[in-house]
Amino acid sequence: MNSDQITEAYFDRILLKSRLIGSDLPDTSTEIFGRRFETPVTTAALSHLGRTHEDGMALMAKAAKRAGAIYFAGMTEDEEIEHIQETGAAVASIIKPHADNAETLRQIRHNVDIGVFAVGVDIDHCYNQDGGYDTVLGMPMRPKSVEEIRRFVEEAGDTPFIIKGVLSAEDALACIEAGVKGIVVSHHHGIMPSSVPPLMVLPEIRKAVGDRMTIFVDCSFASGLDVFKGMALGADAVSVGRALMDPLKDGGEDGAYEAIMKLTGQFKSVMARCGYHKISEIDDSCVTVF
Repeated sequence: MNSDQITEAYFDRILLKSRLIGSDLPDTSTEIFGRRFETPVTTAALSHLGRTHEDGMALMAKAAKRAGAIYFAGMTEDEEIEHIQETGAAVASIIKPHADNAETLRQIRHNVDIGVFAVGVDIDHCYNQDGGYDTVLGMPMRPKSVEEIRRFVEEAGDTPFIIKGVLSAEDALACIEAGVKGIVVSHHHGIMPSSVPPLMVLPEIRKAVGDRMTIFVDCSFASGLDVFKGMALGADAVSVGRALMDPLKDGGEDGAYEAIMKLTGQFKSVMARCGYHKISEIDDSCVTVF
């Protein structure tokens, strides 16, 4: 079954109750890893955006900076992540789970040395669909143990470390054991068929980890309404990818910036209608899932 279609259908099962009496336009600012941002909307960890727009990775980073948002960077070369970091954006750089841990550790050190906001590893690019280990652009990948992840966390030092590709409470708790500061609840747009929608498993993950880590969520978020549903079900921030690519393609930095602002405005409107004045108040009391 197509995991993206399952995920998109699940959004429609999540309904909201309005609570208008005593409501007002809310404050959408939030704190992540001790830093204040104007919106809980982040970019997803996209790669190779130069195919979408010339210098697309840096332009998306500039757009995120203007919007007061976190910029997640996917797979990059050293010079590219340096170029992205030079934009001044709050960059969360996600590295692939290389079979050679020395390469993963090298990239972590490089990211920390150039001053990224956060660094991490995705854990779901480890197997292919044919019963073998995955390769990405010819580079071999491998699954990671708690001990290996703990070594990555240690290498990151004071820079917050994120694991992307968590889709169960078990993996979330293993991340806590390894000292991880944040996770991205994600099925990587259906890297495994019949994956549970991230929003379906998100409440279970939040209950399991409590306030011990920051939770991001991605996959098929296309509107501020979707963003609100993610926040109400337990996320601290929501990563949007494909919904930003056409605006980047058509309008460059300005297009991507306007798209993030539009998403934030939509989110703000839903937040107001559900009676919340600030991000820290959002919970699942306004949510019905059928």
